[in-house]
Amino acid sequence: MNRAFGRPEQELKSLVSLERRVGAGLAGLARFVSAHPRSLAAAVALSLTGFGATAWGIATQGPDPADLPRRLVTEMVTPEDVQSQLEALAEHELELYRSDLTRSSDTADSLLARLGVSDAEAAAFLRRDPVARRILEGRAGKMVRAVTGESGALTELVARYAPTDSKLLGTHFTRLTVKRDAVGLTASVDTDVLARQVRLGSGTIQTSLFAATDEARIPDGVASQLAEVFSTDVDFHRELRKGDTFSVVYEALTADGEPITWSNSSGRVLAAEFVNKGRSLSAAWFTDENGKGGYYDLDGRSKRRAFLASPMAFSRVTSGFAMRMHPILNQWRQHKGVDYGAPKGTPVRTVGDGVVEFAGWQNGYGNVVEIKHSNDRSTVYAHLSRIDVRRGQRVEQGTNIGAVGATGWATGPHLHFEVKVRGEQRNPITIAQTSEAIELTEASRPRFAALAASLRGQLDAASSLGGAVAE
Repeated sequence: MNRAFGRPEQELKSLVSLERRVGAGLAGLARFVSAHPRSLAAAVALSLTGFGATAWGIATQGPDPADLPRRLVTEMVTPEDVQSQLEALAEHELELYRSDLTRSSDTADSLLARLGVSDAEAAAFLRRDPVARRILEGRAGKMVRAVTGESGALTELVARYAPTDSKLLGTHFTRLTVKRDAVGLTASVDTDVLARQVRLGSGTIQTSLFAATDEARIPDGVASQLAEVFSTDVDFHRELRKGDTFSVVYEALTADGEPITWSNSSGRVLAAEFVNKGRSLSAAWFTDENGKGGYYDLDGRSKRRAFLASPMAFSRVTSGFAMRMHPILNQWRQHKGVDYGAPKGTPVRTVGDGVVEFAGWQNGYGNVVEIKHSNDRSTVYAHLSRIDVRRGQRVEQGTNIGAVGATGWATGPHLHFEVKVRGEQRNPITIAQTSEAIELTEASRPRFAALAASLRGQLDAASSLGGAVAE
């Protein structure tokens, strides 16, 4: 019994003795650390350095990764044969789309051929159906899109073009659809509203403004608006220089998502910048608290003046305010007005608010309208094909007063335009540029400032396009 419990007693005594020795050692270590703190820190640092050196030595003795063996695994992939791929494609019916513009010389066959349609039945339908035949009638330039199957048979043909109702121009479009159903081909026509997209564009003048906008794929209507907006700042017939630049933010009118192509149907210019001979000019469209819109530069100064620079929105100067050879009298004489070349029937507008002082026939001037304005100023519009106002009528700036013609002593359709101050003819461009500006009201300035800041960013983005257009 005593022998059985003897060993545990001895082990217990040994443990107690070990505990006492460890305690004494720790107490001694504590006294050493307290007495020699710097020596201990140096010893620890030296030990760590040695450990690091040993680790580096072991690491550098390892193999170079570049010398490790590499293995290339190649797996052969066998594609399906061509016949299987064709069979897979055959499970899905293909539809082909192609778009173009109609031409004045188009027949049913030539139009369909250009659209990739090979369908004698469709060609015959375009010739005989009174609704479908409208695609080939009237003005060229209709936007057409054809959808065909893989055999070339017509599935659908859609034409989009300007409405015949002049009241809908600029706001609506006509959609003519030829479609194949279970019975055969049918044609229908309807009118829909044009949508608006904001687009950015820029360009550099090489020869003319219109050539530059054509190069940048900007609609002619936008180019005309640019010329109109900056007409009191720049004489586009004399002061335009090669290297002048422009940036523009404008609305593009779209029919079913496609920008329309028919002429004079573009959205409004929202903002523009024009650099002429190093001089930077800006404009932004703004509608005031009374609902009246106009253009202002980005500092809030109105671009609208008491007189417009031109009595027509779309025109070209054929004879300026200068000495010239008279086309009928064949004498070198002072031309005391400006002649604008335009087709017969082009609308003519008054350049300022006023009262019609004369409307009728006047010898060499033919059909003529004279309007009296403020400050002893008056304007004359001659050779009109028709007169749309009467004497004594009050008119506002931009009101249509007649149409271009060739009445009186005229050698061809054009408008002769004069500006008089106290009965003496003056240069219309100079009068427009120096006429009084219409200012932005104080109540509108905070809202305009916010708009101008936003448009400034868009114009900067437009200028970075380098002669292109972006949506």
